[in-house]
Amino acid sequence: MNRRRSTPWIHRWSRVLIGAIAILGAITTAYLTVVKFTQGTTACPTKSCDLVLSSEYATVFGLPLALFGFIAYAGMATCALAPLAFDPVQKKDIRTKLENTTWLLLLAGAIAMSVFSGYLMYLLFFKIQATCIYCLGSALFSVSMLVLTIIGRNWEDIGQIFFTAIVVGMVTLIGTLGVYSNANNPVANANSNTPMLSPTGQPKPGVGWDVTTTSGEAEIQLARHLTKSGAKEYVAWWCPHCHEQKQLFGKEAYKEINAIECDPQGKSNPSPDLCKAAGIQGYPTWQINGKLYPNVQSLEKLAQISGYQGPRNFKNFPQAFQK
Repeated sequence: MNRRRSTPWIHRWSRVLIGAIAILGAITTAYLTVVKFTQGTTACPTKSCDLVLSSEYATVFGLPLALFGFIAYAGMATCALAPLAFDPVQKKDIRTKLENTTWLLLLAGAIAMSVFSGYLMYLLFFKIQATCIYCLGSALFSVSMLVLTIIGRNWEDIGQIFFTAIVVGMVTLIGTLGVYSNANNPVANANSNTPMLSPTGQPKPGVGWDVTTTSGEAEIQLARHLTKSGAKEYVAWWCPHCHEQKQLFGKEAYKEINAIECDPQGKSNPSPDLCKAAGIQGYPTWQINGKLYPNVQSLEKLAQISGYQGPRNFKNFPQAFQK
């Protein structure tokens, strides 16, 4: 009498587990994409998450890296769960064909995401030198999906896994190195007309990063006008976007700005009570003529909303802020 071999539980539940992990990854990256687009601050136990999100490595082809992560996770979730929509008895042929096809896609996708996550971990610890729970979580998600893809079915040809891993891994690594070839490259940046705004490295405790741009006469006059008109900027010393705003003004002009430090650990006259009373929810936030303007503002916009009538030939005027 022949006994029918039972299907291992991991083979029965692997697609569900991969789909669940991919959905978690999609939710996480969708959240980070929104934060990046709105220039807000992340819900993070450490201040390093915002540092990572604002680094030059967090943007690819002018779009947030998290957006591409969302697309990848959404694709993995679709491949994992789509075959489950077909009845295993009435539509067995369609389901079997779809399962075979999507397993290869899942394998290729998980390998690519794991290799890319590995490179991001290298950037995180050796280039940016910061810890981001979202990045670590995404790397864990990628590796978990890869393991589940490998052990989640009975692969008839083990060589297929190694061949796919070598080809997809090499293509992903070469593509990743190509995408980031000019990131943080002093030569490339020196040939650019756009000043570097994003901070690199860890901020000085209680102080932040050094302002590296210089100010023109227009920036200085605008800064003095803003202070004279009663404008306030609410900041936090660890906030990368606050540093970007400083870079727009330049070190000479920013000394004229009435900046209010909202973090109690800041060394520049911290005033968290004033920030709380003003209803500040993110940094930087400008208060001009009684109205709040969150996020980094272009100097042209600050001039417009404050009624500035002086020169507007701002030297630190990146293309990304032109309206």
